[in-house]
Parts: sequence; C-alpha cells; structure tokens
Amino acid sequence: PQSHEEHEEYPCVHKENLMVKKVGIMTNQLSRRDFLKLSTALGGFALTPSWMSRLSFAPQGVEPSGDLLVVVFLRGAIDGLNAVIPHAESRYYDLRPELAIPEPKSGDDKSAIDLDGFFSLHPSLRPLKNWWDDKSLAIVHAVGSPDPSHSHFDAQDYMESGSPGQKLDSGWIGRHLQTASWQNESPFRAVGMGGVRQSSLRGTVPVTTLNSIAEFNLHGATQAQLAQLYALGSNYDSLANETFAAINTLSQVDTANFTPEGGAEYPETDVSMALQQVAQIAKAEIGMEVACIDVGGWDTHNQQGVVDGTFGTLLTDLATAMDAFYRDLGDRAKRVTLLTMSEFGRRAYENGSGGTDHGHGSLMFLLGGNVNGGKVYGDWPTLAEDKLYGPGDLAVTTDFRDILSEVLIKRLNNPHQEDVFPDYAGWQDLGILREG
Repeated sequence: PQSHEEHEEYPCVHKENLMVKKVGIMTNQLSRRDFLKLSTALGGFALTPSWMSRLSFAPQGVEPSGDLLVVVFLRGAIDGLNAVIPHAESRYYDLRPELAIPEPKSGDDKSAIDLDGFFSLHPSLRPLKNWWDDKSLAIVHAVGSPDPSHSHFDAQDYMESGSPGQKLDSGWIGRHLQTASWQNESPFRAVGMGGVRQSSLRGTVPVTTLNSIAEFNLHGATQAQLAQLYALGSNYDSLANETFAAINTLSQVDTANFTPEGGAEYPETDVSMALQQVAQIAKAEIGMEVACIDVGGWDTHNQQGVVDGTFGTLLTDLATAMDAFYRDLGDRAKRVTLLTMSEFGRRAYENGSGGTDHGHGSLMFLLGGNVNGGKVYGDWPTLAEDKLYGPGDLAVTTDFRDILSEVLIKRLNNPHQEDVFPDYAGWQDLGILREG
C-alpha cells in the first residue's frame, strides 16, 4: 500500500497542471468556436487556465533562502536494526540468531562496519562510511511516529502530513512552501520524482511530477498547438512565452552527455537515476527547492537475507545512489540537505520466515554540508525485554517531527514551525544541523 495518490493517467505533469490535455483539445487545429465551447464546458476555466500561470520562473532577484531539501522515503518500513546495528548490545544477537549482522571485524567485508564502538553499519552501506568520517552524515536511531499504527497506508500518511493520528489534506512540505517568506513561481520549485505526487507535497503550491528530464513534456502538446490556444487571446502572450521558456529550459539540460562531478558514478538503479535527475535540475539553477523520491521494497517479511539477499541489495542501491549524488554536487553540497524517512521500523526479533515483521522505532539518515555528522543521535532505549514496545518493537524515543522541525528552521529558514506541524510546538532540538 502507498500513502500517496494512485498513479495518474498522465504521470509526468500533475493533473492540476494538465486540464487542457485531459479534456482532449490537443488536436491539430483549434478553432475559436472550439475554444469558446471548452470555456463554457469548464465554467470559464479555460479562459484563464491555472496551469498556464503556474508555468513561470521565479521573479528576478528572488531566490529561495534555504537549502535544497531532498527527501527519500523508504516505503515498506526499513529494518533499522540491521541497517545500523547496535552490535555492542548482546541482546541483539539473542533476538536475531539467524538474521544478525556479524560483529565488526577488521579486514572482513562481510561484517558490520564499526561507527562508534556501539553502533555499526551494514556492510552494504559502506559507501556512506566516507561521509560519516567526513562528518557530513548523521544517523538518528529509535526515531518515528508516536502513533502505534502498523498499517503502511496510515503510517505513511501520518508522517507525510506531519500529523500523527490525524488525517490532513496537506503535507508538511506543502505547508512549508506555502508559509515560506519568499515567492518562487518556478514550475520546478517542488519536484516529485517518479510521476506521482508524494503526499508530503500536497498543498496550495503547484508541484511538477516527472519520471525523467528527457521525457518531460506536455504529453503530445507541441508548442505549435499550444500557440494556437494562446493566440486566441492577446492576454496569453506573456504566459505563452513563460510556458515555452520553462519547457525549453528543462529540455536544454543535456542528459545524454551529462558528466557527474567529483568522480561520481551513478549505478543504473531507480533510486540512483532519480537522484541523478535531481542533481541535474539543481545544477540548472531553475528554482528547485524540494525534491521527493520514493524507494519501495522494504517490507521484508520473508527471506530478508543477512549480508547478501534482498535487504543487502536495497541498502547497496540506496548507499551507492546517495554517495554518487553527494559527490556530484561538489560545492553545491553546502546548500543541500538530504534525509531519509520510513513509516516505521521492524520488530526487534526475527520471524519464522527469514524476515522481520512490522515494528515501531526506525532510523533516519541526514546527509549535507551543514550536518553535524559522525554521530548517532537519539536516546537509545535498548533492546531489553522491558524496554521493547508493544509486541516486541524497538521503542520510539525521538519524534520524527523533531528532526523535520530542525530541518525546517535551521536549513530551510522557515520559522513557522507551528503552522507546518500543527499541535507540535514543543519540539526538541537535537543539534543535528548547523544554522545559516
């Protein structure tokens, strides 16, 4: 189950931006009579289509004042205990006799990678160790939602809306964009990779969803066809120029000859290709403030694997993609914050199918030029029997909204925390990020 909307008929541009296509007027010829009929049918909508005014660039001299935020949602619930292992706690090995990651051992690439003497990385996350050593990567463990739901759908929706236990029509990022003190009318201000708008982006600010830069278009609408529509009213001249400029600008990003910086190499995986697209848009400097990416497959109830297997492959894909993205950014990394989220964690003890069931406490990675990295944050609850939550889950000791609030205030320069996270004014500052 996914918490975001089902895949739409026209996935590259959100349906609010594509009303003209969906009512079928993209034909070879469009007469004034057809235009007037369309206007009547839509109750006047077509006289001033909202998607036209949305396709425009940020006004000159107005730029976002915060970081580029990249949110990678790990859908299905990542097993945080096997991604970042509490190897110094013997109870971990008692609870997972078959699935436990071997303790750190020098020279053994099949054992965990020691971080601080207590926690270690799964060996498939090795590409992230350099950024840990560089103090650009931080980890928050035993983090999650206070809501006890084990439902993927509900838990994802609560996290993306930023309101545990409460259904809202808007997402936390959508509310951030709405309450930010600056104006940015770029069509690429908020980008949802994958063709489906993530629930965190719901709100009044338009969102562009796309599968790839190369495929970005208006689904059969040529500039000549659009020009016919615009020519029916002189009021559309400036809008037409802005619309075509937006499309042309993104089309000029040379994806075929793109050469990553810093020796970065993007593997041909979904998450890697998505992050590469984000890097290319960021380098084009066309007003992108937020990018959201979904990575599925983390619901590892059976045949999870230890070092190799399904889980190890997922971690390899994630780590190599994050590593390539951060290397590729170069100096731009100073103004980027990437974070991972997952709806909940996995149960502390393994099940009988070689996997782990739905749990509670999870983890988050934060990567960026202003991350106080090289540290595992949060109050570790331990895996002692009396400290487990519910049916045997890792407890949540850090509310995920604490992390998002810190990102919001320190790196996105948005002080309206209470508007973005309703009923959560008393957030805790863990000191994961530097202000600026």
